[in-house]
Amino acid sequence: MDQIKTKKISKEVVMNTLNGLSIGIIVALVPSVLLNQLLTALLPVFPAGSSIMMMTNAAMVLLPAVSAVCVGMLAKFSPIQTTSIALAAVMGAGNFKVGTNGFLVSGTGDVINIAITIMIGYVLILLLGKRLKAYTILLIPTLVLVIAGGIGILTLGPVSGITKLLGIGIMQLTSLQPLLMGVLLGIVFALLIISPISSVGIAAAISIHGVAAGSANLGIVAAGFALAIYGWKVNSVGTSLAHFLGSPKMQIANIMSRPKLIVPIMINAGILGGLGAVLNIQGTAMSAGFGFSGLIGPVAALNGMEQVTAGSIILVTIMFLVLPIGLGLVSNYLFATKLHYYENSDFELNYA
Repeated sequence: MDQIKTKKISKEVVMNTLNGLSIGIIVALVPSVLLNQLLTALLPVFPAGSSIMMMTNAAMVLLPAVSAVCVGMLAKFSPIQTTSIALAAVMGAGNFKVGTNGFLVSGTGDVINIAITIMIGYVLILLLGKRLKAYTILLIPTLVLVIAGGIGILTLGPVSGITKLLGIGIMQLTSLQPLLMGVLLGIVFALLIISPISSVGIAAAISIHGVAAGSANLGIVAAGFALAIYGWKVNSVGTSLAHFLGSPKMQIANIMSRPKLIVPIMINAGILGGLGAVLNIQGTAMSAGFGFSGLIGPVAALNGMEQVTAGSIILVTIMFLVLPIGLGLVSNYLFATKLHYYENSDFELNYA
């Protein structure tokens, strides 16, 4: 019985952490991906847009704390327990660094290490339970911060090292024959965007550019539209749209608990990435990891063309909108309706 209970608790810790992380990513990143590209274009006529961009960028760096709060709410922790995990998550994220005149903060932090730190804090709170009684308010914040946050600081280096090694491996794909490169990069970046690993971080680390960046971006586009379509029947309109307007990472928990769901996504991403290479769709290191969100991918593709014409706009529209939707509909019909490979409920997200 103890073994069964331990397994149940372990599954609860992992699933609540993954679900909370996916919600936190959406909350912290969506304002930026929805507004920053538009505001950047409008700055010459709308200078106040810089203040809005400051707010959206600040929201991004708060991802560790926001995710931890979401985990605490899912776990039904008290406010003290929840905010204590948030403090630890910030320590494990690595995006806060000591500067000459205080702290310097940039980026969202290492998402994998954020998850590890949150889980350590989660388990620590479960172990302590109500044993501290009247001293809870004094000891829980300190213990969780020092123990979970401290371990998070120690694991940050090795975890970041693994991510860098992954980036080096992905960089080797850029030297392959264009079609094969496009297919593989589309698949790899689709998998990155539905994992805790930062696709943007990997793209920036290896300075991916040109056709390789375009194929990588299209892989993410394929994943975003596919996931929106697969869960359309069970998710709200806003949640479905957020898969490609925001980030497919919101499906992390569903995908990691049902790994077989990656198969149709990989197929769609491979097809679209390969077509992108054949049609010479371009991208940059900054656009490769974003997909459709904020129109960053389509805009980068247009900028990579010799001149913007009606034909180039039609091509980008087909590649970034028509084909991803078409592939999503066809694969959903094949895998859900014909093969019964998955149920649409497998992609259900409940943010009520």
